[in-house]
Amino acid sequence: MSETKKTTAQELNEVQAVKQAKDFWGKYSKPVTYIGGLIILVAGGWLAYKNFVVAPKAKKANEAISMAQLHFAKDSLDLALNGDAANAGFLKVIKNYSGTDAANLAHYYAGAIYLRKDDFKNAIKYLKDFSTDATQIQSAAWRMLGDALMGDGKKEEAASYYEKAGKLNEKDEVSSSENLFRAAMAYEVLGKNEKAADMLKIIKEKYPRTEKGFVVDRYLARLGVITNE
Repeated sequence: MSETKKTTAQELNEVQAVKQAKDFWGKYSKPVTYIGGLIILVAGGWLAYKNFVVAPKAKKANEAISMAQLHFAKDSLDLALNGDAANAGFLKVIKNYSGTDAANLAHYYAGAIYLRKDDFKNAIKYLKDFSTDATQIQSAAWRMLGDALMGDGKKEEAASYYEKAGKLNEKDEVSSSENLFRAAMAYEVLGKNEKAADMLKIIKEKYPRTEKGFVVDRYLARLGVITNE
């Protein structure tokens, strides 16, 4: 008898569950179908946009930046930046192909060129708009940004970017030690000797066999952290 009751209870639960599902679908079938259709439409639209707009634009951008890169490699900085009658420079790539990887990379090149021209404000502008997951390149961009900020008198911000550059790619001993050293010098100029010493201690601990590692004790002694015997 108890088994019969149990079976009956299970059946009632199943019937109730089915009824609730039907009631839900009866109420919400139109909105659910509409939303599902909208998702498919959006997904389809994105795929079409990606294949027919984004991809061709990226291809054109890559073609456009190649000549500017060639000019840069030859040290023809004005041609690299502004282009010539037949080819776009980095500035035009940024303007015409925004949102592409090539335009992002063009910011890096433009910032580097302006830094070499001692046009610190434009160097800052373009380098701040560049970003990449490639840590070696990003740390180089942050170091250049630090140089530009120092040149523009923004020492506090410069020190911060040097420090970020020094800590981003620890496996690159030469670059990291150089960036941390620059951070230390910037912090010392700001009178933040404790922060300067912290940067130098990282070099001493992690990169003792680099160029900056061999001279770091001299600067720690200057800060009064160690006695240089």
